[in-house]
Amino acid sequence: MLYGRNDEQARISALLARARDEGRSGALLLRGEAGIGKSALLDHAADLLADDEGARVLRVTGIDAESGIAFAGINQLLWPVRDRLDGLPGPQAAALRAALSGSGPSGDAPPARDRFTTGLAVLTLLADLAEDGPVLCLLDDAQWLDGATAETLLFAARRLAAEGVVMLFAARDAAFSGAGLPELPLERLGRDDAERFLAGHGLSPAIRDRVLRESGGNPLALREFGLTGGRLPDGSRPLPVTDRVVARFQSQIDELPDKTRLMLLIAAAEGRGYMPSLLGAAHELGVGLEDLEQAERAGMVEVSGRSIAFRHPLIRAAVYQGAVAACRLAVHRALASSSEDADCRARHRASAALGPDEDVAVDLQNAAERAQKRTGYATAARLYEQAAYLSPDQDTQAARFRAAANMALQGGRPDEAEDFATKAGALTDDPAELARLGRVRAVVEYERGNRPTAARMMVEHAAYATPDDRAAMLRAGAAYAWTSGETPALLRAAESLPDDALVSGLALLAGDDLERGVPLLTGLVAQARTITPGPGVAAGLDEAARLALILGEDEAALELAAVETARCRLNGLIGALPGVLRTQAQAQVATGRHTDVEATLIEAISLACDTGLPNDGWRLSAVFARVAAVEGDESRLREMPEETGGALGLLELGLGRYDDALRHLEAIPHQYSADTMLATADLIEAAMRAGQPERARAPLARFRAWADAVQQPWALAIALRSEALLADSEEPYEQAVRLHEKATRPFEKARTELLYGEWLRRARRRSDARTPLRSAMEIFERLHAKPWLERARAELRATGESGSTSIPTAPVLLDRLTPQELQVVRLAAEGISSREIAAQLFLSRRTVEYHLYKAYPKLGISSRKELSRLALEPSST
Repeated sequence: MLYGRNDEQARISALLARARDEGRSGALLLRGEAGIGKSALLDHAADLLADDEGARVLRVTGIDAESGIAFAGINQLLWPVRDRLDGLPGPQAAALRAALSGSGPSGDAPPARDRFTTGLAVLTLLADLAEDGPVLCLLDDAQWLDGATAETLLFAARRLAAEGVVMLFAARDAAFSGAGLPELPLERLGRDDAERFLAGHGLSPAIRDRVLRESGGNPLALREFGLTGGRLPDGSRPLPVTDRVVARFQSQIDELPDKTRLMLLIAAAEGRGYMPSLLGAAHELGVGLEDLEQAERAGMVEVSGRSIAFRHPLIRAAVYQGAVAACRLAVHRALASSSEDADCRARHRASAALGPDEDVAVDLQNAAERAQKRTGYATAARLYEQAAYLSPDQDTQAARFRAAANMALQGGRPDEAEDFATKAGALTDDPAELARLGRVRAVVEYERGNRPTAARMMVEHAAYATPDDRAAMLRAGAAYAWTSGETPALLRAAESLPDDALVSGLALLAGDDLERGVPLLTGLVAQARTITPGPGVAAGLDEAARLALILGEDEAALELAAVETARCRLNGLIGALPGVLRTQAQAQVATGRHTDVEATLIEAISLACDTGLPNDGWRLSAVFARVAAVEGDESRLREMPEETGGALGLLELGLGRYDDALRHLEAIPHQYSADTMLATADLIEAAMRAGQPERARAPLARFRAWADAVQQPWALAIALRSEALLADSEEPYEQAVRLHEKATRPFEKARTELLYGEWLRRARRRSDARTPLRSAMEIFERLHAKPWLERARAELRATGESGSTSIPTAPVLLDRLTPQELQVVRLAAEGISSREIAAQLFLSRRTVEYHLYKAYPKLGISSRKELSRLALEPSST
């Protein structure tokens, strides 16, 4: 019976009821100190499903001894259902098989893959199991789960929706990062509940009061102190409750025979309870299973045919901490010699090492490389760190710390990466090694948002790198420099890498040499578009898509981003997808696909959070800034990151606040890229509207030069529109409108038509003005561009026409859908099955079907068959 946990039990019961009755999923993290009752609540949850037909309970208990073995926890959790792997999509099945077996079909380590594919595979597998009934995953002592398992399970937990799966994590205070999960802190029992807990122990009032005082309301302490009948650890020492419980266990252990204590120490040091290793070490040390009899009778351990388990982790801690060092070392040596598992052998050899030992360090490095190949980057970082500390040679030690830093970076832990790089840098003066460490530090700075610093660091350290490293560092440094406007670093990169078209092209643009720079970058985009998409196509199309955005090649950007997005979805490359989706969203913004933009960005932000990278959200949200400006959503725009000067300028321009618009737009650093040049065009209009044409002439010259270089119809049309504004002439307007018919940017087309319509009305040609104004109004309405729509309506009314709202078209129906419903509906309309949609969107099949179920009534239909009849807007996803 549980005491004082009514609220906690009710919350868990509600989660399970929703899974059972509604097919809804949920996750919860129980936090509290050792002995507070976390495991008891997990047992309670399992009991609630004991009589449910078809229900399944899967359980894993984190083990400190396995925290350095990649996917040890996944093996423990999913081993009973490993026969269900064949039903998973190919990349997911391969990732989970590698996690469960540690090798591919040939027995070799599997190739490196995205570290989150395994999490998606776990989500899909759990959803498949839930077809038969609710599934409960109990994840106890989560603070000791290996890094790969923790990351995998957290990803799956964050993406639960409509599967009928409940995941309950239990962890000690502040010892496990469950970011993104709801938490339930467990408090100590109050006096009344603690007295009820002790009822029946036969304690005198005085002893009972002392037990209550010493236990502090901790249930485990109440139980253990109550069982002694008042025999408590020395109360004169002001120890924390957990330490008092450990002291209580140690006093019991001290009363056992020597051989029993040794056998307990072997079990504590081995940690996993794996019988073959235990018995092998026991035989070597002259003890055996029979020596555990008294500990088993005392309830300290439970012995089954295959394993030995401590009743509570604090008993194991008491055994290990209470043993003398020489005995612990002897036990680890015996366990190393008896272990058949290379990773376990490496761990025990490391625990037995008294000082630097290259042989042991090599074992740990090999274990780190195995973890790396299985995408267990956090585990690999920890193993490389251990190997470094045991390295007798200083240069080798530095190289291993640097390897740990790289693994931490790949695992999304930049702070750890910087710490490892600092340790490595203090150990070496080798220029090439210091350059590699500089590369790590530069990436860390970039991840923190310090882009100019990152660019300078990357380019400066590249000068001392080996030829194999130099090119990659200079390319990265050039990209950092371009995005941050750090032109000196970009020019240095180009000088050091003159034959690289990307670096040279960006540097030439930064140096205002459009004639030579644009063709270099255009050639790279064209070359990328010739690549035949497929599963084996290497990454790189995202870079080409970003170049297309710089050049204003909208169709190329959409195409390349869509191909790269599809490649990431096909191969389960979840970690790369937020960045790729960001590029895709930028292309969608450019081409006026505002409904798509929101769906794309919400998926990207969700994936960034679900993969443990919530700080990337601000970068992604900034993409929506121009849409918010177009729509006149001032409150939303001002909540976005500071890098939205162009969007703020457009907002002020749309709202008629021309001086404010000029202030924002003139503060934007000059750069020959499509985004910056759009702001330049806005600046020209703002200057003219503010009655200051002299401030528009230099920006117009820049824009015209760029438009002539890139030769994009939309850019040439805007150049003509800007010239018409300055010259107050009709002919450039007419040419601009004709060019817009071949262009891809509806918002810019509508703005040109609005300006032309205004010019025609001022020229008293009201009848002629109505045609461009009607077209502009329809586009502004479709884009929800409220400030611009009002201006178009006002102009149309001034011509003598009403300016009434147009009739809603089929795409307006899509506004009723949530972004995720929109994604699912569009894919379903293409005839893609729910299971395939789930694989593409990294959801479960049941969640996909739940979204369809919610979307149909909003669209006025009742089945998939009717989806094809709707005039859905084209999607670039």
